[in-house]
Amino acid sequence: MRRGMRWGLAAAGCVALVAAAGCVVNESKPLPKVNPIQADRQIPQDELLDVVVHPLDPGIPPNLDPKALDKQRINPDIRKAESRYVATLLRSTLETSGQWGAVRVAPESAQFIDVIVSGKIVESTGAKLALDITVKDSTGRVWINARRYQTPPDTGSYKTDAALKARDPFQNLYSAIANDMVAARDALQGADRRDIRRVTQLEFANDLAPTAMGGYLAKDPKGLVKVARLPATDDPIATRVERIRQRDAGVIDTVNGYYANFSDQMNASYGQWRRASFEEIEKEQRALNQARTRTYLGAAAVLASVFVPNQCSPYDYNCQRVQSAARYGGAIGATAAFLSGLKKYADAKVHAQALKEMSETFQSEVAPQVID
Repeated sequence: MRRGMRWGLAAAGCVALVAAAGCVVNESKPLPKVNPIQADRQIPQDELLDVVVHPLDPGIPPNLDPKALDKQRINPDIRKAESRYVATLLRSTLETSGQWGAVRVAPESAQFIDVIVSGKIVESTGAKLALDITVKDSTGRVWINARRYQTPPDTGSYKTDAALKARDPFQNLYSAIANDMVAARDALQGADRRDIRRVTQLEFANDLAPTAMGGYLAKDPKGLVKVARLPATDDPIATRVERIRQRDAGVIDTVNGYYANFSDQMNASYGQWRRASFEEIEKEQRALNQARTRTYLGAAAVLASVFVPNQCSPYDYNCQRVQSAARYGGAIGATAAFLSGLKKYADAKVHAQALKEMSETFQSEVAPQVID
């Protein structure tokens, strides 16, 4: 058989295989686990830094209509709930490492803390979590400056309900933040860590009683707050201010408890929603990939079947019959592949709609719990 005819038959066969088999998708493998670095020694009390994690900016773009938000997979009420939930999971990771003093989630009004963690949700679905995180201490020193942390989920956590309860699918991300914070702290001298503690105390005192407790702090050439002098150990005002600071810490503990309770209440349903979100996004992406492949190959094969060169003699009936069959078979196979591609595009829309409906259902569950 001549070369041109062989090429036309090959194109038709290729398209027929694509139409029948589609794409082979490899199953995602569980990610290697990243755990927070555990403290291997007792940290001196005057170097043990307290941490506050502020609820994250939910990252909801302003002035977008519901359709635009849906396209970006952003559900406002879910994002607002996630801003608290993510902060609580990060707090738990920091706390279990044993590297810090008191670790709490509290609103942005809680400022007189040794180390402050803030951030923004860039993307959050069952298939990906991306955060921009900033960490600074009470002297104004920036430890982490709007660093992007992002990861796909550990799909092992989606296998069973028990696995989902045992380990968050994005625990690797929280562990990475915690480990970077430990590295930043360990880069400081012991004297620096002790100064952070003193500055925190004196900033609170200066805010509470500026007339009596002012003048103890100054700024160095780098713009960092430093201790200029210390109040006398028996200063009655300083003693009273410290008692008030301890009561203030008790209030923050109470607020932290509210956030922890909020997180516990949404944990089970949120985990199920993320798993369903992951599965629907995977199906949608698979359908889109198959649609593109089948549509492009179908269109290409239609052209291939049409332009099979005429290699037959006008008197060679058998050759002309095989050549016509190649054109006809290629066109049928190509059309089938093209139509199959269009169906896959429709399938992708179905999965996107299913994800939208699941998000709306979960939103109705968490909306009454969102703390503004």
